[in-house]
Amino acid sequence: MIEGIVFDMDGVLIDSHPIHRRAWRKFLATVGTNVGEEELGFILEGRRREEILRHFLGDLPDSKIAEYGHQKDQFFEEHFGDVRLIPGVRQFLETLEVAGLKAAIATSASSVRTWGTLRRLELDKKFTTVVTGDDVDAGKPDPAVYELASKRMNLIPQKLLVLEDALCGVQAAKSAGMRCVGVSTNGRAEMLRQCGAEFVIPDFLDESIEKLLQLTRH
Repeated sequence: MIEGIVFDMDGVLIDSHPIHRRAWRKFLATVGTNVGEEELGFILEGRRREEILRHFLGDLPDSKIAEYGHQKDQFFEEHFGDVRLIPGVRQFLETLEVAGLKAAIATSASSVRTWGTLRRLELDKKFTTVVTGDDVDAGKPDPAVYELASKRMNLIPQKLLVLEDALCGVQAAKSAGMRCVGVSTNGRAEMLRQCGAEFVIPDFLDESIEKLLQLTRH
């Protein structure tokens, strides 16, 4: 039986991908790299910031990773007011509390951005465990972030259900031995299923909540 739900953050809890695209495009332009919409799709794969930077800019020393990461985050902050919760998220978290299920986050985002986002959206008290990209050496599709979440929650992987919107995130969850449901806010439902998602929901409104709770009861 499922005893805990582990959420990715971007694209699952919050509708932030359009803002990330805008922030990355602006930042990359400042360092002389102009990228198209298709190329920017790389940032939607649940990868850590250093992986994205090296993908677009080549091998960079850690000092540059930190500097450029901070600059990108500043561009994101400029448009944070446009970040919205995925429909039904707050209600779903309250439903989990009533059901006695633990809720955790396992994200590739940095610790600073993760906690800043949760506090500003008043979600920081809703999770028993928060694991960020800063807590692990390898990003998704490596299962490390989910394995650490399992350890901190004191629950074996088989008792956890992961909610993911990224293909490599689904792969990471399955590699960690967890069940996984896709959240398709980006029109890639079929690809999420092909990667191993049991089924895909569009949001956390009433019908989706009931489908998820049915999974936890069996």
